[in-house]
Order: sequence, then structure tokens, then C-alpha cells
Amino acid sequence: MFVFGYDNYMAHAFPQDELNPIHCRGRGPDRGDPSNLNINDVLGNYSLTLVDALDTLAIMGNSSEFQKAVKLVINTVSFDKDSTVQVFEATIRVLGSLLSAHRIITDSKQPFGDMTIEDYDNELLHMAHDLAVRLLPAFENTRTGIPYPRVNLKTGVPPDSNNETCTAGAGSLLVEFGILSRLLGDSTFEWVARRAVKALWSLRSNDTGLLGNVVDIQTGRWVGKQSGLGAGLDSFYEYLLKSYILFGEEEDLEMFNAAYQSIQNHLRRGREACNEGEGDPPLYVNVNMFSGQLMNTWIDSLQAFFPGLQVLMGDVEDAICLHAFYYAIWKRYGALPERYNWQLQAPDVLFYPLRPELVESTYLLYQATKNPFYLHVGMDILQSLEKYTRVKCGYATLHHVIDKSKEDRMESFFLSETCKYLYLLFDEENPVHKSGTRYMFTTEGHVVSVDKQLREAPWREDVFPDGGPDGRPPDFKAINSSSNCSRVPDERRYSLPLKSIYMRQIDQMVGLI
Repeated sequence: MFVFGYDNYMAHAFPQDELNPIHCRGRGPDRGDPSNLNINDVLGNYSLTLVDALDTLAIMGNSSEFQKAVKLVINTVSFDKDSTVQVFEATIRVLGSLLSAHRIITDSKQPFGDMTIEDYDNELLHMAHDLAVRLLPAFENTRTGIPYPRVNLKTGVPPDSNNETCTAGAGSLLVEFGILSRLLGDSTFEWVARRAVKALWSLRSNDTGLLGNVVDIQTGRWVGKQSGLGAGLDSFYEYLLKSYILFGEEEDLEMFNAAYQSIQNHLRRGREACNEGEGDPPLYVNVNMFSGQLMNTWIDSLQAFFPGLQVLMGDVEDAICLHAFYYAIWKRYGALPERYNWQLQAPDVLFYPLRPELVESTYLLYQATKNPFYLHVGMDILQSLEKYTRVKCGYATLHHVIDKSKEDRMESFFLSETCKYLYLLFDEENPVHKSGTRYMFTTEGHVVSVDKQLREAPWREDVFPDGGPDGRPPDFKAINSSSNCSRVPDERRYSLPLKSIYMRQIDQMVGLI
């Protein structure tokens, strides 16, 4: 699947950002309509799909194509472009991939085969630095320290820029910016990303401990008061835990633990135990951040990442339950609709853009439990993708999960995440699992080794010496840069009666929908 999508991108779309798999053409930013954020937030005219796929090539052991792709990126990709992109998307898709590939190239153990590049002079790290410097203006001239959502890579923050941003977009930059800072020995990037996280954290509700999904970066006022686990908030929670796993900073763990408790207290509905007791199976809903009152009756497909996060923090039984809910929806439609109304038991938003979240949670649950049920889930997902989304030159977004009509777009995360997690689910002997190195995946599925180098921050006492008044970060002036039980999971295997739990859950969920 990966090779079919990747080869067609290289043949028909490169050097453009994405492949239109139905008409076998490339796609770049929509220059004619700057307001087309669905395209322009993501496509920066920097060969996005190639960059995003680099570490997937390595994980699949294709050293010759990995080396060829890295050289292409070094020789052809530039960020000196008149492109206005979303800071979050550029960070997770491009910056994260450059850093991951750089680490793979320079790893002395070379667990994936010979991924070294002749005469490599840290070019990918320099490119990552260049991109991050171009993203830094987003953090300037903001009274809260929460960044603007978009920057122009040549000119900085657009003069007509929106002061409203989502919590996930502003608060999910710490993993990539932190890695960059620790590789360069320059605290600037981690400082601004950590400051944004702490600014958002300081705005949480005093009553519920919850955050909203949209905030004004100048006033700190919550514009969107919905609190949930999906779009607008998902990766904020994910990166609190993953930042702790990578960097070992206790404050990240403390924030994650507090957030997780608030989620359990106010978002979780249904019976207390996954597999016993009266009432409906557990479900996480969208509530008002201040009152905890239900705001709507839909969940979105991005929430399917949460069982995987629960695996990382050790809450495996609850992860099994929640995963079953999403898998039951997939069983019904052969895809996950973007929004599903659990009260009406029907999709609210009908498209499926080849998202990886359910595959990711399936993979992590298999790693935690080794129950072969998850291999069957993966096979089910794979066969659905082959049956409903494969087209002439790749895999296409489903426009409508019921009638299976398609849109002519293959987002870069299909190669960087969906194919990668499916491959790793079935590849028991992959170096990710067998090399003795611990790995973590970014929110875009880029692999990062967890090691001492990323635990070292000589500036630690300087980044937040006192956190500013009332725990809020001090005012930030423009910077000119030259240049989850909540520990790291141990090796235990879980011996829950998974098959019986799962079959009961699936039966109940299928009955519900």
C-alpha cells in the first residue's frame, strides 16, 4: 500500500505537496484562494508528501529509497517560500519528519539497516532549524505567549492574522521544538513552545480543570468553550505525556496527570468498569469547560487516538473499551466518519480522509497485550482501505462513508502514519520492536528514539526560573535566533481476559449502532 501511494506520488506529483490519486496529478497551495485553509494550512510548496514519508521508508527497511529521498529533500526543498501555513501543521508534518530522519541517519547503531548518507553534514537538522526560525514570528507580539496560528514563511505573521487559535494547534509544538532545542543546544525553541503550553494551562477552568478548544491569543479569553478529546484539543493532551517521556520534565507529567483526572471526572460517561456493571459502555463526550455540562452528542474520528494514549499511560483496560467503540463504527461503515452522533447512532459529518488514529490505537493495544484480536482488526481496516479507497494512482479520501464516493486527495499522513502503523502492527520483527532501543511516535507518526541526549537540557533552570506571576509566563519579546500510570511504560505484558472483554464490547457496540 505504501509503495503504491509513494511511487505514484513520485511519478505524478513530486515536487508538489500532495498527490491527486484519481487524476494522477500533483497538488500545491491554492494561490487563487488564500482563504482555502483546508489546503493552504497544510501545503507549503515544499514537497510535503516526500518529506513526511522519510522515516516510513526507513522503518520499512528501504535504505536505497530512503537515501535517495533524503538527498532529494536536501537538494530540492526550500522554506524560503511565499507560503502562509499553519504553524502546527508545518511543525508536526515537516519539522518533525526532518528531525526524525536526521536522528535515523546519525544513529550509530543503524537498527533499520544502513540508512547513512555519504558526506552527510547535518543538512536535515539545518533545514529543521531554518524552518523553525521562520515559524518563530508566530510567538512574537502575542500578549499571552500563545502563538498566532499561521505564518508566512518569508514575511512572518500576516497583517490580517486571526487572533483566535485552537488549543491543540498552539499547545502541541513542544515535542518537535524541544527536540530541536536539545539537538542544537539552543533553548529558544523549547522556551517558546513550553511557554505556550503553560499559558494555556494557566487558563484552564478553576472548577473543572478543563480547557476549551479555541482561545484569543491576545486576551486569553476562551472563544470556544467546548472541552473534549477530538479536534482542537487532542494532541495537547498527547504531548503533555509524550514531552515527559522524551524530556523527563516533571512539570509535564504533573500537567498530564491533572488533565487526565479532569477528563475522567467530567468527560467520561457510562458505567465505571469496562466489562462489568450496569449502564452503557464508557464513552468520552464533549462538555462545557466551565460547567461540565454536555454540549452536543457527537464524537469525532480524531478521538480514536485516545486509546493509544491510554496504553502509554497504563490504563489499558479502559483503552480496550474505548477502542471497541470506534472499531464497531468502522465495522458498520468500512471507515470512520469524521463525526458520529452517538445519540442518533448515525454519522454527522460523512467524509473519511484516510486518517490513522484508529490504526495507531490498534497497533499500540497489540503491543501492550499481544492479543491476536488486534491483528484481525488491522486486517479488517486494511481490507476496507483496499476495497473502498484504492484508485488509479493511490488511495483517495472517502467523501461519503455510506455511498463510498471519493474526493481526489491523498493527504500526506496516509503515508507517514496510516501505512506505517499498519505495517508495524504486522511486522513483529521490526527494529522498532526488537532493536533494544525505546521509540516514541510524534503526533504525525514520526519515530523518535528515547535516550539520554534528549533528557539533557543545560538551560533547564533558565527556561522557567519562576514561571512568572501566578504561574503565568513572563512577557515575551521578539527573539532573534541565529541559527501515562504515568511513567515511561515498562515491559509488563497485560494478562486481561481480552477476548471475552472485547467480544462483549463489540456485541454491545454493534447492538447500539
